[in-house]
Amino acid sequence: MTFISWLNTHYEDRGPMKALAFFFELVAAIALFALMVLTCIDVIGRYFLNHPVIGASELTKIGLAIVIFAVMPVVTWRGGHIAVDLIDNFLPKTVLRIFAFVSMLIITTSLYFVSIRIWELGARMLRRNITTDFLHIQSGHVLQCIAIFSWLTAISALVYLLLTTFRANPQESVLGAKE
Repeated sequence: MTFISWLNTHYEDRGPMKALAFFFELVAAIALFALMVLTCIDVIGRYFLNHPVIGASELTKIGLAIVIFAVMPVVTWRGGHIAVDLIDNFLPKTVLRIFAFVSMLIITTSLYFVSIRIWELGARMLRRNITTDFLHIQSGHVLQCIAIFSWLTAISALVYLLLTTFRANPQESVLGAKE
């Protein structure tokens, strides 16, 4: 089985989002695997060799940020966020579509402006040369990585908003499958 056929089998996304989803999930998977290895080595070092990995907590925090923010664009594109549908049975579909449009518009603009603020904070941390305590990793680079992933999530939310608003069949999801 070739990589392309495997990708087509396991990813329902269409167009460039298929490759982007694979890339973002690959980044998150590599970071998660590295966290697992780090935790195992730290536990073995801490309890059997009486020598924990120095800076393991810092690397864990950075790794968790990468895992979380790397998959946010994919989850947003696929509409995979948690949604509470307590009032869906009582309101007409048109009102629900308006609510969905307004909420996605708020999410998109919020992500955009929060990303700008995170980027500015990262730039300020880089100017002030703020580093982590043990490993002296530039904290600004981590924040700017989070800002980039948040911008990509905002773009994903905008694309999701446009595709769900202007699709011909409201019963069809963004991925093309029936809901």
